[in-house]
Amino acid sequence: MTLRVLEIIPTLDRGGAEKQLSLLATGLPRDRFDVHVCALTRGGPWAETLRERPIPLHEIGKRWKLDPAAYWRLRRLILRLRPDVVHTWIFAANCYGRQAAISAGVPCVIAGERCVDRWKVGYELAIDRHLAKRTTWIATNSAGVREFYVEHGLPADKFVIIPNGIPAPQPPPQPEETSRHDLLEQLGLPDAARLMVAVGRLWPQKRYKDLIWAAELLKVIREDAHLLIVGDGPQRWRLERYRDQVGIRDRVHLLGHRDDVSRILPHADCFWLASSYEGQSNALMEAMLAGVPVVASDIVGNRELVVPRQTGYLVPVGDRAAFARWTRYLLENPETARAMGQAGRRRMLSEFTVERMVERYAELYERPVG
Repeated sequence: MTLRVLEIIPTLDRGGAEKQLSLLATGLPRDRFDVHVCALTRGGPWAETLRERPIPLHEIGKRWKLDPAAYWRLRRLILRLRPDVVHTWIFAANCYGRQAAISAGVPCVIAGERCVDRWKVGYELAIDRHLAKRTTWIATNSAGVREFYVEHGLPADKFVIIPNGIPAPQPPPQPEETSRHDLLEQLGLPDAARLMVAVGRLWPQKRYKDLIWAAELLKVIREDAHLLIVGDGPQRWRLERYRDQVGIRDRVHLLGHRDDVSRILPHADCFWLASSYEGQSNALMEAMLAGVPVVASDIVGNRELVVPRQTGYLVPVGDRAAFARWTRYLLENPETARAMGQAGRRRMLSEFTVERMVERYAELYERPVG
């Protein structure tokens, strides 16, 4: 019997949850699942990936934080599709989607909590607790996310942990495909440049100021260290101003959004992630898959990916000196750095594959509802 599954997410913009939904929707076996995707607000770059398969995509057009008309449009869609499973992703979809699915009598309603959402205020957590009572399962990618929500009153027995999946390039990325010389020339950097790379949305959670400061510390002891920040977001102008005030414009390069991160990562000497909270960072996983050693903040999501002194180093949140210190060690010990990078790649290929992630969700969707 084929199950109809409706995946609901606020948008299909570039982001970790959006990428995981796309990988899941396109990976679920067609002989077992009839998959539909609903964008609560709008589509986005991942919409094209879904259309290519093709997977039906529905856009609700939610315009405001509180939008009753959008709720009723969503409920009508659910009544028309009559899905066996509704799986919602991220807070807005968790609110609108769960309530609409419950009221429409969907037998299995799964909420997706993807991050340690420290930004949530009291009434938002109260909504989570209220809807959790009538939610079949709460799927998350990290034990740390589960612990956060259990501490805020959600039932521990409803959580199911399914780690993110990372697609392995076929064939694996080879630095020779784009030579280091060509990449450095395109970026306007000297041939001797050593590269720290950070990838993600330019947002306070990511603590890019810590990385800029760490780059400034590293500049004192190494003349060849350059930080590449790949991504865009509302903090970009602030970060550019901060970089210029620190006087490190020649060593910190904000590259904006790029579609060729996989071309850059094989040439990175170290990957940096300074976030104050994460669920499970796709960017970190992609760096490890590319064989890059990591220096990352010691937070719950990162602890489940990085094995200290085997695939990289974990440092206290905000400890800029530790970022500089361990990066200096990796730059001065290339054999150790190479071994750590390869250990990280093996870890991604063995424990965090897309195929494993998809099958775990398939089993969850097919699990009998008691």
